Amino acid sequence: MKNIQLILLVAILLCFVTKNFAQKGNYRITNGISVTGAITKFNIATDNFTTNQGDGFLGGFNATVDIPHKWYNVSFGMQLSESAIGISARPLQVVANSEFIDYKIFAAQVVMLVQIKVIPDYFTIDLGPMLQYNSKLELKDKSKESYFVDNYANLSAEDITDISQFNFNGAIGASVGFKFFKLKAQYIYGFTNILNKLENQSLNTSGGNARFKGNQNMLVLGAIASF
Repeated sequence: MKNIQLILLVAILLCFVTKNFAQKGNYRITNGISVTGAITKFNIATDNFTTNQGDGFLGGFNATVDIPHKWYNVSFGMQLSESAIGISARPLQVVANSEFIDYKIFAAQVVMLVQIKVIPDYFTIDLGPMLQYNSKLELKDKSKESYFVDNYANLSAEDITDISQFNFNGAIGASVGFKFFKLKAQYIYGFTNILNKLENQSLNTSGGNARFKGNQNMLVLGAIASF
């Protein structure tokens, strides 16, 4: 239900903002819609856990306001992604043979980008803020819920799944190609602490740091089709 409400809110904002831009100025403003498909590399930069970057995929759409007499365009849209991450853990408290156990995370990201026209219609540098709602971390293999997370004596793999679900990110990237089809590279960095919610759960943090801090990062490589 939350995802449906978020999608409706984005659709309303897109219509409102695009209409406002189109009414300003005495020159023709072109509005367009684009669809993105991409693969991703996801990780969380943290001193609490030993992590391993995981693969994922992303799909999204954008409404672009193309302003011919300006050095930039503006786009608004939403991205949906599913990513994986590995966190080092061990089957028993005293066993040293650790392994990376896999989690997955789903995210919906509302993004506004300023697209700098390096070469109009062919090459842009894209940057802007992003609001994210994400799921909890979900263990891919439920049989490993009782594994002990490395860097802690008694913290289990299941204990660290309830992470912060609303986060604020920044995105920077580039798009290159032709007017109706471009290749896209984008880097997303999480400004907020995605592990902050773990501090409010009275977890057993013996042997490790009781303060949890982590910033997500995601590399996006994909293609854009515009209409």
